[in-house]
Amino acid sequence: MPVTVACSRDGALARVAVLFLGATVVLSGCSVAQTSATDAPGSTAAVTTRPSVVTPSPSPSTSSAHAAVSAAPAPPRPYALTGAVDLSAEARRARTLVYVPNQQAGTVQIIDPRTYAVIATKAVPRSPEHVVPSHDLRRLWVNSDAGNALTPIDPRTGAFGKPVPVRDPYNLYFTPDGRYALVMAERLRRVDVRDARTMALVRSLPVPCKGVNHADFTADLSRLLVSCEFSGQLALLDASATRVIRIIDLNRMATPGATDPAMARSMGGPAGMLASGASSMPQDVRLAPDGRSFLVADMLRNGLWVVDATTFTVRRFVPTGRGAHGIYPARDARRIFVSNRDAGSVSVLDAATLRRLATWRLPGGSPDMGGVTANGRELWFSGRYDACVYVIDTVTGRLTHRIPVRPGPHGLLVWPQPGRFSLGHTGNMR
Repeated sequence: MPVTVACSRDGALARVAVLFLGATVVLSGCSVAQTSATDAPGSTAAVTTRPSVVTPSPSPSTSSAHAAVSAAPAPPRPYALTGAVDLSAEARRARTLVYVPNQQAGTVQIIDPRTYAVIATKAVPRSPEHVVPSHDLRRLWVNSDAGNALTPIDPRTGAFGKPVPVRDPYNLYFTPDGRYALVMAERLRRVDVRDARTMALVRSLPVPCKGVNHADFTADLSRLLVSCEFSGQLALLDASATRVIRIIDLNRMATPGATDPAMARSMGGPAGMLASGASSMPQDVRLAPDGRSFLVADMLRNGLWVVDATTFTVRRFVPTGRGAHGIYPARDARRIFVSNRDAGSVSVLDAATLRRLATWRLPGGSPDMGGVTANGRELWFSGRYDACVYVIDTVTGRLTHRIPVRPGPHGLLVWPQPGRFSLGHTGNMR
């Protein structure tokens, strides 16, 4: 007769079956023995459960009492420490500000989120694309690809430092151990591995695809999936960017409601750089909250690719809206926000099923990159083609503020954000 006993282990569930004298006892949420990952930033250890196993002897004298214990490993929870109350000590020292790189204007504007007013405008090297927190959260980097520079910002004061010469930094990520910076050198078709502190070049990894731009790591931090926007491909790298493991071609897969690539090219802008034969334009890459798949926004296919985080095969495609661009988990990791730049909307998806919960319209808008505030109550986006920043209430979906800024606002950073360390971009925190 089965007997069930419930208990917990930090909210993770395990199921242990014990056979004893013909009775089955099921313990929900209990483990016999486990090893857990260190909390140190950059640790690649996975939380695992290693139960002891008692195997009965086949001898006739063996007692009828048998003991066999097994447990399933806890599911990965990559955003377990990025909730609304999980600001690190370093993040708490930072001023609460929003940094807006204006790609066309060549400036970064700083907004006070308490007053929703622009409080400073700083000139930086040409074509600032993204503002990225460093791995240790002690510095913010302005990425100026055409200006060939990274400009440091002190997050405690908002003060700008002297630009550091770096070739073609379109976007910036960090190895999980925090040792290296990974510069997405889009124009040069390579990933440059640099010292995370000095930005001195260590080595370069040529990537056999066009337009490397966004990326994210697996739950165990061992692999990096990179989007190549101009060739319609994804590149799988090892975490330290020493080799290309695989190229995933998205162009061969049919999806409903796709934008014709020839029409997209004729309209100019980034789509004008599409490679011949490309029919996909992958943008932001984010690990799903369950850690089992990656979500990849596609501006030509107008939705999200769902890529298995173990086999790296495409599982499915989820339509969201024209020009799907940025992907942001809510603070409780139960919803996913997707900016649809060409549609002027934000799709709200259930994180577990990817079912559409709502569509928030921004009339005449072009929501691009941004982030969720530390408390989870607001979602900020740059308006790429209409020189403004949008602030959206994450409960009601109401546009609460439209803040005028200089032309070409792009990879906006809301800072600080919860998490132990930064993996790059505009707040890929873990």
